[in-house]
Amino acid sequence: MAYTLPQLGYAYDALEPHFDAMTMEIHHSKHHQTYVNNANAIVETLPEAYQTLSAEELIARIAELPADKQTPVRNNVGGHANHTLFWQILKTGTTLSGSLKAAIERDFGSVEAFQAEFEKAAQTRFGSGWAWLVLENGKLKVVSTANQDSPLMGAAIAGCSGTPLLTLDVWEHAYYLKYQNRRPDYIKAFWHVANWDEAQRRFDAASK
Repeated sequence: MAYTLPQLGYAYDALEPHFDAMTMEIHHSKHHQTYVNNANAIVETLPEAYQTLSAEELIARIAELPADKQTPVRNNVGGHANHTLFWQILKTGTTLSGSLKAAIERDFGSVEAFQAEFEKAAQTRFGSGWAWLVLENGKLKVVSTANQDSPLMGAAIAGCSGTPLLTLDVWEHAYYLKYQNRRPDYIKAFWHVANWDEAQRRFDAASK
């Protein structure tokens, strides 16, 4: 099963002025496409049983792979899976509400406290990586991962675990054209384009 570049479902300029069109186009059509190409190449070298798994399923089972295959899978299949989720949780005009908002208030004390913790995780991730809101054992947590690691890979590999509900890419290629070295401004802008409808959908699915 070859991986393919997912369609965004919206125009590259749909998130303006918060995320600029040129960055979105390069990020999606160039950076993500490279992860897809490299992921397909490495998956072809895996045992046949792993070649039919989705990207999320494969990275969740990464510890089963031969040692020499784990790093390229982390980097490239992880990159494909992370970016695919990232595009899904970007949208203007949605509002945090319902059971997800209630769970955030329960586990963080307030929405503002959650946002502050998420921003800190994104800002303090040294170098390249991701900030995440995850659900694990019925509790919401904010975590971060390096490079293209995902909480789906488990704590032994990624340093954290849980089902991703929301994520922010803090690789420089995600923001440098518009924000240059101002990562905090980019992180603040994320709240204008976070797709709370998708986060709620994922929360509902993970809570069953």
